[in-house]
Amino acid sequence: MNLEGKVALVTGSSRGVGRAVALGFAKQGARIVVNYTSNESAAAEVVEEIEAMDSTAVAVKADVALKADVELLVDKAVETFGKLDILVNNAGFTRPAMMVKMTEDQWDQVVDIHLKGAFLCSQAAGKLMKEQKSGKIINVTSVAGLVGTVGQINYSAAKGGIISMTKSIAREMARYNVCANVISLGIVATDMTEKIRTDEKLKEIYMNRILLKRFAEPDDISPAFCFLASDQSNYITGQLLCVDGGYGMI
Repeated sequence: MNLEGKVALVTGSSRGVGRAVALGFAKQGARIVVNYTSNESAAAEVVEEIEAMDSTAVAVKADVALKADVELLVDKAVETFGKLDILVNNAGFTRPAMMVKMTEDQWDQVVDIHLKGAFLCSQAAGKLMKEQKSGKIINVTSVAGLVGTVGQINYSAAKGGIISMTKSIAREMARYNVCANVISLGIVATDMTEKIRTDEKLKEIYMNRILLKRFAEPDDISPAFCFLASDQSNYITGQLLCVDGGYGMI
């Protein structure tokens, strides 16, 4: 899964899944655009880790839900590295509430980051990839987008939308030799899932749903991203790959 010479933009890569993916790409030789929204020091640490691998990275602050920010983000990638080969739409967060109590703002914030953000980044990167006649777009969804979840209808709706959006991107961009796929994750050991992993009741509920009976570590999921970003996956597009320990089968 050699990524030597490739340039990758990973949104939301200052921590969690995005950080793991960025580091995984760097280990395979890719140059990385590390995107963050607020935690500049965390993004700088990721850049340092990548540079320690004898690779190159740049940290860029951008809110993926804002078109102007996204255009600056993609422009910075090209300005720094001359091209963009790989886009991973990972940025996201949660604003949980039961449906009958959820505010419009809670709905908008989550859908804007997860779904609108993935669209805006794919649109901006897609223009470059169309001209290059090559590229890989990898979107991140969740088991919640497949089976729903209680208390996060905004998150589930956005993640479900990402699946169908990815298939549309694949259909539109195939003529330009651009592949678009989506990876569905289960419970990964990150800041976002800390309550699930530390609350004994919640932990028991989720463990009963995961066939492999453990939560994923970030290193468990990065190889799948490296595969879909590499030339080994050049004949794969429009597909959903579940990296969830069997959670999605339940």
